[in-house]
Amino acid sequence: MLEIEYEFREDDLIHYNDLQRKNNKAFQSNLKKNRLIYPGVIAMIGLFYWSYYGQIDTALYILAVALLWGIMVPIALVWEFKQKVLGSYSEQEKKDMFGKYRLRIEPKELLEKSPSGKHKMQWSELLRVDYSQKYVYVVIDLDSALIIPRETVTEGDLEQFSKQVAKMIDMYG
Repeated sequence: MLEIEYEFREDDLIHYNDLQRKNNKAFQSNLKKNRLIYPGVIAMIGLFYWSYYGQIDTALYILAVALLWGIMVPIALVWEFKQKVLGSYSEQEKKDMFGKYRLRIEPKELLEKSPSGKHKMQWSELLRVDYSQKYVYVVIDLDSALIIPRETVTEGDLEQFSKQVAKMIDMYG
């Protein structure tokens, strides 16, 4: 049976959640508002002060606030999101999550040996295999996946393994 071993790190968890954030319509809408709409409204108020009252100093101050808002608030929102991701796990959960993983393809299931122990996942429980330049994801449900960083694979052929996993999911899913 095909088998791989890899290491799962904190950066990998942040990357996956960042990917989820980028696909989250509500978060992207909030980011767009804080990047464009709110600073645009503030800038229009500044331009109003300049054109109507002739107060260039006040207008420049307001425009500076709009510019800083458009730059700093989105950065703060993304930073807060990353901190929330890490803060949502206890130290014990992090200890159980990060470290060496071994995945083995069995006839009826995918066997996972991780820092938290052994787990069996039936092929019918898995949705699909997704690929990116640095990762392979075995998607379990809409919010979770086995995240396999290409650079930390120490044993096995990841490409062959992932193709076989996809075949098994198609066959039993």
